[in-house]
Amino acid sequence: MSNFRKSQNQANPNKLNNILSTLIFILVFNVSIQIWLLYAALNNALDNHKEILIPAFIASLVLFLIGFGWLYYLPKGNFKR
Repeated sequence: MSNFRKSQNQANPNKLNNILSTLIFILVFNVSIQIWLLYAALNNALDNHKEILIPAFIASLVLFLIGFGWLYYLPKGNFKR
């Protein structure tokens, strides 16, 4: 278990809730920017402005990888039944 995971188990619940809320906000913001970027690229492509497609795809891929990296910091559930 990493030091981050150990500290999460000992953290103040209010502080942990604030951290989780911030992480979820960052993920939602990241996805909304990614959707906007792909929508704008699609509109430009339909108007025969093809030069925007590759940079928009690369930027969207970078945003996806950043969001995927942030998912590591969300806590894993240790729920008991």
